[in-house]
Amino acid sequence: GRQRMLSQRMAKAWLALLQKTESGSAQQVLDRSMALFDRQHTELKAYAPTPDLQATYQKLEAAWSEYKALLVGAAPQRANAASLLAADARVLALAHQGTVQYEAASGKPVGRLVNIAGRQRMLSQRMAKFYLAASVPVERDAATTEIGKARTEFLTAMETLRQAPEATSRIREELQLADGQWVFFDSALQKAQTASPRALSDVFVTSENLLSVMDRVTGLYAAIKA
Repeated sequence: GRQRMLSQRMAKAWLALLQKTESGSAQQVLDRSMALFDRQHTELKAYAPTPDLQATYQKLEAAWSEYKALLVGAAPQRANAASLLAADARVLALAHQGTVQYEAASGKPVGRLVNIAGRQRMLSQRMAKFYLAASVPVERDAATTEIGKARTEFLTAMETLRQAPEATSRIREELQLADGQWVFFDSALQKAQTASPRALSDVFVTSENLLSVMDRVTGLYAAIKA
């Protein structure tokens, strides 16, 4: 599930570098995310217990190879932004397909909640990515629509996670922290997408903070023995 998030986080970092937003942090995020994606992909492909999963990860390997070439082949350029967004969409779709297949293979009821919590990480990065894309601008209308869809899905999923009988007091505490981070992130997203350097920086930083909390929530749900 983390691969979904990384697909969006790498694009966010690339778009931040393109616009010289949080350049030091963005380069670090990009480098670490690429290394983690590579390592996890190798593990997932090797472990894949069914022919369907093996086929998904073979397709993902090809999509990742194309995406990676765009991420590191040259310094970020506006002319490559649309191609990059198309490549990250292909990687995201296949990473999601693999996540759903692994959830089904696990056979654990809590697997659904792990998937939902994990998807929140991806949505945080997806909204930030599209905000940065709209400010390039590239695919601005589509970006605005996608931010709206992701926002609705994020808020619905937060309610699902809060109301889940499996939610421990520790999980609820972390979800309260996530709610607080969401307020800052959502406020940053509301600013015009022809935004100032400060607004772009705010979106980048607050999306990282929200990601950190949702990563902990995902880990707590994954640790439940069910």
